[in-house]
Order: sequence, then C-alpha cells, then structure tokens
Amino acid sequence: MENRPPPSPFKEGCLKGKVALLTGGGSGIGYEISLQLGKHGASLAIMGRRDHVLRSAVDALSHHSISAIGIEGDVRKEDDALRAVESTFKHYGRLDILVNAAAGNFLVASDHLSPNGFLTVIDIDAVGTFTMCRKALKYLQKGGPGKDPSSDGIIINISATLHYTASWYQVHVSAAKAAVDSITRSLALEWGTDYGIRVNGIAPGPISDTAGASKLGPGELMEEMQQMPLFKLGDKWDVAMAGVYLASDAGKFINGTTLVVDGGQWLSSPRRLPKDAVTQLSREAERRSRDSPVGLPRTKL
Repeated sequence: MENRPPPSPFKEGCLKGKVALLTGGGSGIGYEISLQLGKHGASLAIMGRRDHVLRSAVDALSHHSISAIGIEGDVRKEDDALRAVESTFKHYGRLDILVNAAAGNFLVASDHLSPNGFLTVIDIDAVGTFTMCRKALKYLQKGGPGKDPSSDGIIINISATLHYTASWYQVHVSAAKAAVDSITRSLALEWGTDYGIRVNGIAPGPISDTAGASKLGPGELMEEMQQMPLFKLGDKWDVAMAGVYLASDAGKFINGTTLVVDGGQWLSSPRRLPKDAVTQLSREAERRSRDSPVGLPRTKL
C-alpha cells in the first residue's frame, strides 16, 4: 500500500506562471509529476497516445484546481511532437518546462527479443525524447516566444538506473535509457551554453503503486525491499518532488545531472525471476498487446 506522502517542502506557488508540457503525463509516475507541478502553480499540457487516459487525467487535475489540457499524440511521430508543442503555446502563450516521461517497457530475455521489439523501445524512449526536445527548443530558449527574457527553459528527462550496472531481461530499456542520459548531458552542454536551457534527468528506482511494482507478488515485493538499503519502496511523490526541485529556482544551478531517486537500490541487481517465468510473462504481454487497440505496438518479441 502506498504511504500518504508528507507535505511538500516547496512553496505552493514556486512554479506560478510557468507552463509545462509532459509526455506520458497522464498516468503512473508521469501523472504524479503533472499533479505536483500543477499543485506548485504550473499550468499543464499532457501528451499521450490514449485519449481516454488523457481525459481522465485532465478531469482529475481539474479537481485540484489545476489548469490542464490533453493533447493526443505519439512521441515517435515528428508531426505529433510539433503539434503538441504548438498547441501548448497556442493555448497558454508560452512554454517553460518540458518533461519527457513517455516510455515503453516489457520484460523479455535478450535471446527472445526481436530487433523490432528492441527498436520500438529505443524509438519511444530515446528518439521520442530527442524529438520532443528538438521541437520545443524554439519556445524554451531564452527570448523565445512568450518567454520572459530572464527565464530559463527547463527540460527534465525521465530515465532509469537499469544501465548503471546491468539488469536482467531489460537489454532494450537499458540501452534506451543510457541513450536518454547521454542526450541529457549533451543538450545540457550545448543548449545550456547557446540557449540558457537547463537539461536534467530523473532516474526512479522501485516505486510503489506502479506497473512495475504491480507485477510482483507479496513474496517478491518483500524480497525486493530486502535488497534495498532503506528497506522500502519509494513513492511516486518522491520522484515528483525531484521534478519540482529541478523545475524551480531551487535547482537553478543544476544542469546536465540525472538525479537518482531509488534509495540506493541500483547498487545491487540480483536475478528477480527465473528465465522461464519471464518468457511466459513476455508472451502474455505480446498477446495482450495484439488483443488491445492500445498499449504496446504490435511487434514480434
């Protein structure tokens, strides 16, 4: 069960007047980041592939008196990325913060993963992140449309810790997130210098009440916690507070850093599931994706 989060350590209006565009901001960790940016004063645009998820998220945010719009689109498509950025500017008259939280993931042994399945995750996580950054550059840079001359543009890329050592059955995601971290550092150097844009990342670890945690049974969940130095899972709130920090003036001198929010878990990476169990899970995920009009693209794993 997810613990009730403590009060925010940041001032309620520390992001007042800012506009944030979030990919994957309608569910999971992405939604919690949306919620906390909104609670701290930001107006929101949420981009995602599933219209019903977007509508539900916007409705939920409205109950917190947060201004939010939903924009249906796929980060792998340049036209969709451009439309999301332009729609955000058209609605709010500015864009200050871009959060790249859209991601693809599934467990699969590397010898059972097809090149097409590998490419799908690379396209969503790595190529999608760069595409959104590139389309938003015009609006995020100092002196860009609608921006205060002294206002920094902010990019936050959601990464992971999988590639810091190595992770079982995650070769595709590990490669994609390693690319995201590299994009973060390179853009922080180039765009920080040329355009006054701060580019940082957040690497969440095991987080309760997420799709990853839901795959673990009670015994596996306890084993997961026993491997962690703090003997507990994190909350989505923990990741969202890192987002507020990086987006606010509190993080004004942070650039090119990926902030790890995992309780130190990445320091150890034992095998969680036997290979045959992962194979069965990946086959079930493939079957569900083929039967459902939404979710992972139809690929042969």
